[in-house]
Amino acid sequence: MLNWTDLTQDWSASYARAKRRFPNLRDQDMARVRTDRKRFEAYLAERHHLTVNEAHEEVEDFLYTEGLNRELARR
Repeated sequence: MLNWTDLTQDWSASYARAKRRFPNLRDQDMARVRTDRKRFEAYLAERHHLTVNEAHEEVEDFLYTEGLNRELARR
């Protein structure tokens, strides 16, 4: 599974996919929240009207699917 550090290493590509999945993300806020997963989850919860636990689960799912996508791209 992909982890948060892996995701943020190629932030421009990851963010484009995150923005499709979470359309209420704002570009100007990313510099403040992208390096800290807990802060990103709290931000995601706020912007998408989720609980922090729901946002955590959404991030877990996003990391899982991103990991799968990267595995498929390598083949």
